[in-house]
Amino acid sequence: MEKQPIQVIGGGLAGTEAAWQIAQAGVPVILYEMRPKRFSPAHHTEHLAELVCSNSFGAMASDRAAGLLHEELRQLGSIVIQKADEHAVPAGGALAVDRGQFGQDLTQTLSNHPLIEFRRGEVQAIPEGIVVLATGPLTSPDLAEDLRRFTGMEYLSFFDAASPIIVGDSINRDIAFMASRYDKGEAAYLNCPMNKEQYLKFREELCKAEQTELKDFERETAKFFEACLPIEELAQRGEDTMRYGPLKPVGLSDSRTAERPYAVVQLRQEDKAGQLWNMVGFQTNLRWGEQKRIFALIPGLEKAEFVRLGVMHRNTFINAPQLMHPTLQFKTRPTLLAAGQLIGTEGYTAAAAGGCLAGINAARLALGKEPLTVPPTTMMGALFEFISSASPKHFQPMPPNFGIFPELGVKIKNKQERYGRYRDRSLADLANWKANGVEC
Repeated sequence: MEKQPIQVIGGGLAGTEAAWQIAQAGVPVILYEMRPKRFSPAHHTEHLAELVCSNSFGAMASDRAAGLLHEELRQLGSIVIQKADEHAVPAGGALAVDRGQFGQDLTQTLSNHPLIEFRRGEVQAIPEGIVVLATGPLTSPDLAEDLRRFTGMEYLSFFDAASPIIVGDSINRDIAFMASRYDKGEAAYLNCPMNKEQYLKFREELCKAEQTELKDFERETAKFFEACLPIEELAQRGEDTMRYGPLKPVGLSDSRTAERPYAVVQLRQEDKAGQLWNMVGFQTNLRWGEQKRIFALIPGLEKAEFVRLGVMHRNTFINAPQLMHPTLQFKTRPTLLAAGQLIGTEGYTAAAAGGCLAGINAARLALGKEPLTVPPTTMMGALFEFISSASPKHFQPMPPNFGIFPELGVKIKNKQERYGRYRDRSLADLANWKANGVEC
């Protein structure tokens, strides 16, 4: 008997990964993406898995939270991480990609898969059958309303912002210098140094700058995600807040002067040719004219040419602890699964991880098998255990981190050693889990 196709709604990182995992399991899948017929406020291309904010997937080292999740996904045959590895650009200790090549390759790879049917167009209601919702934090209004009716609950919301991107040739290399913090890895960041006077003037202008005005309903519900605060919000929080955050000078010195700056603005390479550079940690809601004026105060960026200025948009997510199992199935409809920022995981790698598990479990449902729960001693498992069991009253998006891991059973004071032990346990438990029948 011919299998009915599984429907995946949304062609972001989570939906792309889910569709791939389903097809790799031998089950036909229809992948819906509304672009280019309709764009969200944050998207600019029609490619699958478009990276709308940074081009970085986070730290590569497997004793870091993001890096461990990368490695878990490699073990599970993630197409997103495979293509990220193939299209990586220099970024010190981070996995960053040429986002144009990354999205184009994934679009072509999935379009060429014999079991994936790619449909362009908006889905306005949740279909029947086995479905994976991966519509992201900017779900279209009609589908969002249908999801609200299905759950009987309103969305939660927070605000996310994207950093500006600068043309490399417009950066003054007589001032900006190449270096990675503590000289770790190759020198992959351009660093714009500030002395105290320059820093204080920059902060003063940030604090009084004009921001894009939020609509009334947005202002009432606005919550910033703490790991992605706008730079002007950090400036408002205290004189040294930026210096302990994205502008910290620790571990950086200009080899030409052997001096450590008072503060540093870092730029990360966006593309393989090094023609575009992202302002690290400079998510912002400033008006575009204000961005050009104030960012020109940064030494080395006096004549910077911007290909994209910072933007800010409202993200929405469901109250996953009330609605979902750690298998990423809805409690009231087991044939409906969801993944990505829609369910309150935060970050690119977490979106891919959710798509991976949702795809595996959707395929298992189609094949008459029981859905799987990932061991909570893995980063994937800990993340999905958290979003399905946290306090519904105070639920907020969660990125990969070691704080949600079960204890090791022994106290290890040294953080690096402790994280290494978490990694070793995670990868061993994932390998055992995979060996016991997981088909990816």
